[in-house]
Amino acid sequence: MTPSATSTEAGPARRPRPDPAGGPDIRRLTALDVGILEGVAIGIPTVRLAAALHLSRQGVEYRIGLMMRRFQAVNRPALISRAHSLGVLSVGSWPPRVLPEFLEP
Repeated sequence: MTPSATSTEAGPARRPRPDPAGGPDIRRLTALDVGILEGVAIGIPTVRLAAALHLSRQGVEYRIGLMMRRFQAVNRPALISRAHSLGVLSVGSWPPRVLPEFLEP
């Protein structure tokens, strides 16, 4: 073994890894986030989603980016996949809906 592999010296500070189950922030989706997540899940284009929610295109993109970070997803399909795997989106029905327990009170 090399000395660096056995060293007990503290390395650079690392941020704590999020909970593998998705972390506590996923439980706190606002009504706006729910509308955007459901829209992305059924494939509504950003411009149509923005018009329906009375937001700018950039506003929708910003909210999607926040959810991607929260869900630790690298792109939109990964965001939807992660939401399904965590049980945030309903299973067995179309269109998928965010379950009520994930909506912010």
